Amino acid sequence: MAIYAHWAAAVHYNGLARYEEAAAAARQATSNTFEYWVSAWALPELVEAATRVGDAELARDSLERLAETTQPAGTDFALGIEARSRALLTSGGGADLQYREAIERLGRTEVRPELARAHLLYGEWLRREGRRLDAREQLRTAYDLFTAIGMEAFAERARRELLATGEKARKRSPDTREELTPQEGQIARLARDGLSNAEIGAQLFVSARTVEWHLRHVFAKLDITSRRQLQTALPEDGRLAGTGT
Repeated sequence: MAIYAHWAAAVHYNGLARYEEAAAAARQATSNTFEYWVSAWALPELVEAATRVGDAELARDSLERLAETTQPAGTDFALGIEARSRALLTSGGGADLQYREAIERLGRTEVRPELARAHLLYGEWLRREGRRLDAREQLRTAYDLFTAIGMEAFAERARRELLATGEKARKRSPDTREELTPQEGQIARLARDGLSNAEIGAQLFVSARTVEWHLRHVFAKLDITSRRQLQTALPEDGRLAGTGT
């Protein structure tokens, strides 16, 4: 049970951007080779934390151990996690391609937290590359996903990154939870204008499944059941029907 606790702690500390503590917890979680399943889940945490504290050797060793599991598995989830981890140790165009692969593969799975983390890491990398507009798209997606899921530590990390790009991201409260997020509003308007999920995803660089996921939340918030109803629920002026905003 201690191994599971160390794994949970590693996730928690990575969410808080307390990477020294995340690395220490992840080391403990990956130390017992008899608990191989937990170790495999904790290795991406160790790659991320080790990269952030500048321990490239530990990060590379952890990535090699991770690949021993992900490569034989060959699933979108496994290879998406590997691509996301590998991107942390790559630079330039190679990193960009790895992050894109991670988002594409994880977008085909049902594991929303891992997809959100791929968007977050890509956004952080883009901001540090000076691509602030591109970074905002990824960070907004991550922030919206984390907020909807309830991953508050990671949502706050994404919010701080958005602020660093010059964009304000208001903290969510019970009073604001039912409002459309900026990402949801953008997707809803594109869907209202007749674009398919694939076309919206290509324009915003998110997967079609992520678009579908956002639209389900939009429909619930607007109390509608189909894209056709967006015409009346979200008129051309962008205001929600029946409101002054």
